[in-house]
Amino acid sequence: MNKRFVFNLFGILALASVVSCQGQTGVQVLSVDAFEQKLNATPEKIILDVRTNEEYVQGKMKNATQIDYYQRDFKTEVAKLDKTKPVFVYCASGLRSNSAAKILKHQGFTEVYDLKGGLNAWARSGKPIVK
Repeated sequence: MNKRFVFNLFGILALASVVSCQGQTGVQVLSVDAFEQKLNATPEKIILDVRTNEEYVQGKMKNATQIDYYQRDFKTEVAKLDKTKPVFVYCASGLRSNSAAKILKHQGFTEVYDLKGGLNAWARSGKPIVK
């Protein structure tokens, strides 16, 4: 009984830590399906592709705006976006978009959603990509 209590307590603390960290950054990292559902349920939004131009021309999400995370003016360019609209951000695998999402929150964007696994996960799930 003691082991079960300790195990459950550890699980609760771990979950609280994840929720706490997510709350601190204000960025919601969503699975492909959750990202798609939230995207479809949000009429006014910004879909932000933070990949390079070379990646972008290979395929993107419909209606995506591309601002290359690696460009020097990335912060300046994203600051020009409407901070009141929810932003759905993605890259190829989820690493750049996670960093970009934190920058967006720091700049005052109120709703930021990061695609877990990036466009690679999106494509593997059979979701639409346009060229």
